[in-house]
Amino acid sequence: MKNLQIRNFLLKLHLCQGIGCHGELQFWRWWRAHHEPGDECYLTANDLIALKCVSAQNQKKFSSAFSSVALQELLETHLEQVNYLTIADPQYPVQLKESYLAPICLFYQGSLELLRFPLLSIVGARLADHYGATSLSQLIPPVVKRNIVVVSGLAAGIDAMSHQETLRNGGRTIAVIGTGLNRSYPKQNTALQQYIGKNQLLLTEYPLNSGPKRHHFVERNRIIAGLCETLCVIQAKQHSGSLITANLALQNNRNVLAVPGKITDPLSAGCNELIVAGAKPVLNSQHIIEEFRFDRIQNMKYDY
Repeated sequence: MKNLQIRNFLLKLHLCQGIGCHGELQFWRWWRAHHEPGDECYLTANDLIALKCVSAQNQKKFSSAFSSVALQELLETHLEQVNYLTIADPQYPVQLKESYLAPICLFYQGSLELLRFPLLSIVGARLADHYGATSLSQLIPPVVKRNIVVVSGLAAGIDAMSHQETLRNGGRTIAVIGTGLNRSYPKQNTALQQYIGKNQLLLTEYPLNSGPKRHHFVERNRIIAGLCETLCVIQAKQHSGSLITANLALQNNRNVLAVPGKITDPLSAGCNELIVAGAKPVLNSQHIIEEFRFDRIQNMKYDY
């Protein structure tokens, strides 16, 4: 059980205030370079500060939190009540590990088997209209027949519609949320979140009881962009969060696609701009499917 030591340490680090994603990754890079997978970890707060994992302004806060009873209790709660995946685990997706600011710890409900399949991330407008819904109803059925798993963020609009259309067609879907597993946002998607957590895969980097905060959704977007092989944008305004996700996907060398729309429609302005900038226009499902390498898919089987 030696490997659990590093898993537990990564979880503790992730739950601790004052370090943040950059510091967590700084530690992980150092650990990976100097230790074997089964090594145990006994680093103190001072050790982590010496490794420059903590910014100067947060050192006092981090030192206090790292040795606190509250953190130990929080750690025990998550060890007992939550399934979690760390960047040290073999099941952690390689493509996410190589992406921008990869999370060192993800909490989950459902089956990690879905991470073994080719992943298509779909993002778009929260105020998606009939055109967005029609686009999804035409594009998703042939995609899921090819065992491509649909990833989205369980937000209102295109996100929720993508999950629902996938499920209606017997496909698999992964939802990446911006709250703890026991919280939901928006509330109208609570039942959908519970279903996905029970029957598909629900992921978050946020601990139990974490509520929705504005910056959570920007941070969540990097995971959506990092998990996938291909990302498709369906309806997006100028300067929208979907375009941020698309840019993150481009930084990660992912395929970025966009469904074009009317030049007079504000909901299509972002997609049209992506296409002008070089994103592949999607006119039918084949334009999505041809982005995937199907030699990876044919021999895969679900274990449940």
